[in-house]
Amino acid sequence: MTVPVLRSLVELPEPVRTRIVALTADALPDVPRLPASVRRVATFAPARRARLGGTAIAEALADDDFRARVGTQVAARPAPAGDDPATEAALDWLTRPDDWEAAFDDAVRRVAERTGPPDDRADRADRELDRLRVKLADAEQTVRDLRAAQRAQLDEIKADNAALRRKLGDTRAAEREARAAADEADVARLAAESDAEQRCAALEKENRRLRGQVERLEAEATQGRRDARSERDEATLRARVLLETVIDAASGLRRELALPAVSGSPGDRVEADLAESGARVPSSAGAWGPSSPALLEQLLAMPRARLIVDGYNVSKSAWPASSLEAQRIRLVTGLAPLVARTGAETTVVFDAADTDHRPPVNAPRGVRVLFSPRGVIADDVIRDLVAAEPSGRALVVVSDDREVAEDAARGGARVAATGALLALLAR
Repeated sequence: MTVPVLRSLVELPEPVRTRIVALTADALPDVPRLPASVRRVATFAPARRARLGGTAIAEALADDDFRARVGTQVAARPAPAGDDPATEAALDWLTRPDDWEAAFDDAVRRVAERTGPPDDRADRADRELDRLRVKLADAEQTVRDLRAAQRAQLDEIKADNAALRRKLGDTRAAEREARAAADEADVARLAAESDAEQRCAALEKENRRLRGQVERLEAEATQGRRDARSERDEATLRARVLLETVIDAASGLRRELALPAVSGSPGDRVEADLAESGARVPSSAGAWGPSSPALLEQLLAMPRARLIVDGYNVSKSAWPASSLEAQRIRLVTGLAPLVARTGAETTVVFDAADTDHRPPVNAPRGVRVLFSPRGVIADDVIRDLVAAEPSGRALVVVSDDREVAEDAARGGARVAATGALLALLAR
């Protein structure tokens, strides 16, 4: 059977026309420059585009430019699987490749053969009527769904409106309360400002009174300082006259007795004995009393002060991880600034009772270093040095050894703790 070539969409068989609408509906969101009649259809779900927008799509396809843009998008998609002449005819009609007419006519012919002879139009009309009834029922259901959704949305909007009205009422009530509170706060602020002004005036009056008292007291203090300075100057003058008299008397007595100048110190005899490695008999007795760094510095600043340091007792407390040689060097070197600052005569005694070796020590100026003789501990050497000093001289022994401290205190010396000396060395 020969089928004439069909070009218009309305002239195509129903299966071909339905397939063209379905393919166009699938590609519709990707088609540029959509006609106004199908722009809303493009926003529908894929399953609803062909069902609800089929008529609009069919009318839009009458525009050959729109059909060409749809054909471009359909051609870019994968070809549907299966041997369906309606699909082949729809693809040929939309895309229109080269020599598409022959393939299109063949596909239309096969579709016509499958749908039956033209005499079956009544049956096709019934089927079309049934299809349209189903379509109408779907459309009515869609309308009912849309109305239900609109009612639900309207109810929600009404509920939101009621909630907003309640919130507006609450906000207005809160605003009225806030304004009332602000008015009360303004009244309280004005009252506080008035009270503050009164207090400020009273304080200024009291300040003027106190300032007058301060000026009067400053005048009295100035006059008192003048009187005290005058009395102090008189006392200083009397003391200086008395001191000069004593000095002149002492100088005259020295000249009359022909006394030689004093040299050396009482401890020189003990140090000389140690130089000769002479054995000494240990002594005993003492008292314990560590001093603060400030007190130690005051004692060393006294005229002709004498400082005796228990060497290893101090160095092992300060630098226990260092070797004995390093400890000796650090201690003796650290004493140099203190001796230069105070002028105290300083002797450092290290214990060497178990050895005959006496390592050389580069002692700075003002610091003497002694090693105890073999068989004599440094504690006994310190006791001998203390015993050799005259009573009344400023003598300080630095040691944390309890027996050495007690014996030195009994011998008239002031005992300072190791920490006090280390604090002075750290300054």
